[in-house]
Amino acid sequence: MIPFRSQPPPPRLREGYQLLSQPEVTAAELNQLLALCGDRPRSAERWQRALERSAWYLGVRDGAGTLVGFVRATSDQALNANLWDLLTDPDDGGRNEVLLALVQAALARLRRELGGCSISLSAPPEALEAVVRAGFVVDPGGIRAMGRRLRQN
Repeated sequence: MIPFRSQPPPPRLREGYQLLSQPEVTAAELNQLLALCGDRPRSAERWQRALERSAWYLGVRDGAGTLVGFVRATSDQALNANLWDLLTDPDDGGRNEVLLALVQAALARLRRELGGCSISLSAPPEALEAVVRAGFVVDPGGIRAMGRRLRQN
């Protein structure tokens, strides 16, 4: 996916929801989101390493303080930036707004901090509408990304 330069206006999150930069998150909260999204949990140590090695991360909390959305960014600080772990609670009524808010906020921050970088995004199928609205082109020119899931031993 390749982002365009123009951005639609940022979405409004529902009342009580907050988009947070570098929120305090626990492995249990992140694993809860992974489980809700049908993915396997990760160890606390693995989450700690992922967060430490990330350039930054964003989260969305609802009015009750529950983590309902998350995304993190990595970069070589020169040419490439990657967005990982785009997670949202599938049972949350504001899921579409949360997805769009996370994607747009992440792209805005990448453009501001790493303007010349190529940006890749690993996203679940339900995020397709949000990433297209944010200006990404899916499989430009027929180019498809590949990934490999490493097993934990």
